[in-house]
Amino acid sequence: MVGSILQATLVASVTIAASGAMAQPAKSWPDFSSGNFGWVTMRAVATMPGSPAPVRQDPSRPLVPNNTGKQPTFPYADLNNANLTPFALDGLKKANALADSGFAMYSRASRCWATGVPVAINSVVQPIFFIQTPKEVTTISQGDQIVRHIYMDVPHSANPAPSWYGESVGHYEGEWLVVDTIAQDTRTFIDNFRTPHSDKLHVVERYRLIDGGKILEAEVTVEDPASFIEPVSVRMHWRQAQGGIVESRCADGESFNPFGQREEPIPVAGKPDF
Repeated sequence: MVGSILQATLVASVTIAASGAMAQPAKSWPDFSSGNFGWVTMRAVATMPGSPAPVRQDPSRPLVPNNTGKQPTFPYADLNNANLTPFALDGLKKANALADSGFAMYSRASRCWATGVPVAINSVVQPIFFIQTPKEVTTISQGDQIVRHIYMDVPHSANPAPSWYGESVGHYEGEWLVVDTIAQDTRTFIDNFRTPHSDKLHVVERYRLIDGGKILEAEVTVEDPASFIEPVSVRMHWRQAQGGIVESRCADGESFNPFGQREEPIPVAGKPDF
């Protein structure tokens, strides 16, 4: 019953966006949502000019993705990054040590954990859908229906309570959608290498359409004095993925472990929602 309600809600939401009734306002906004498509990352993350590099794969441990005909490997951080603080280095050393011990370092998203930002916008397989209204932009990642709410043209709360995806406020600057996020739960990580962060993490995303609207581009700046000596800014791209949202639950596929691997447990709620 709950699944049916969720599916109906998602279909209705996407239908509204696709119709253009809410997605195309009276004033000119960049339109990320009025077609029957989502956005799938094109993987490459480029460092912005003048920015320190983000955490990268250790070159001695090349990352081999799935479906290459080779044995896949897990993220393993290069610790020779001069922009990392001792706090960040300590967290990454612990993550690398887990990998060395044989622990299966699947991404937290694949183990059904809320990922936080900016990991949430770098979904490799599942498309992200936008729903734009005058007061709110909502993004829905098809994998487990991860939802972010971006409240438009309002300031941040005075003391927002920490949450998995933080508090996001946004506004339009010409062709750009600008999103400012604070107050993220410190149980999330900055990236899939598991770079830790403090409660001072501040993420700014700037989205626009390029290539005649076929490509979504974002400039993302990540600032946290506990983790980075200088803020890190990267550029990312997504391509259109035709089709509507397909309802799926992460736990349906990940709750079964046929190989008996040591891996992160799937999160379980401490109390029922209703």
